Amino acid sequence: MAGEKILVIEDETKIARVLKLELEHEGYSVSTATTGTQGLATFQEQKWDLVLLDVMLPELNGLEVLRRIRTTGDATPVILLTARDSIPDKVSGLDQGANDYITKPFQIEELLARIRVCLRVQTRTDDTLQKQELRIADLSVDEIAHTVTRRGKEIELTPKEFNLLVFLLKHQNQVLQREQIVEHVWGYDFLGDTNVVDVYIRYLRKKVDQPFDVPLIHTVRGVGYVIKE
Repeated sequence: MAGEKILVIEDETKIARVLKLELEHEGYSVSTATTGTQGLATFQEQKWDLVLLDVMLPELNGLEVLRRIRTTGDATPVILLTARDSIPDKVSGLDQGANDYITKPFQIEELLARIRVCLRVQTRTDDTLQKQELRIADLSVDEIAHTVTRRGKEIELTPKEFNLLVFLLKHQNQVLQREQIVEHVWGYDFLGDTNVVDVYIRYLRKKVDQPFDVPLIHTVRGVGYVIKE
């Protein structure tokens, strides 16, 4: 469904102009900003359905803009636009709560497809969000409050860590392949790169398992991961 509002934060005016024209042609309502400071201010002025955010921005870089957006608990889908294509940059952006990223130069058709996926995933999340608590052993997760506790101790997770834990909990005792996790937690095919799953499982274990004597997240060699008592 077109008509959604998209904010493009991009300092290269030619790219910003092309993106605005292409997106408006698809029926989206588009606004643009050329610096990180301006982009953050524009974002805070109203509600957006999706943000296209360049990583390399003047004044505030894209990752800092993203961090400030997520610090408020805002879950608006964000796709990073980056000229760099390395695992540390991917993980850094995703760790701050980005929903997706695309490396420049990119085909507009691919970007449009990724936008559609992000909007579809967000709509599905909004439509199915229910006030419920997910539990296993002494671990509990409140999806609405975005809180995680184990033995009464609150555990702080990044947005992506939280989504990964929720996905595991909704499939308790079920061995999940890395490809399944990528598809459902990141919302698109991660170009065959499932290393990010191992990275985030390691992050989760440090917070959810290691401080306690009973591990809940288990590795099934050659297959994937499972959360179980």
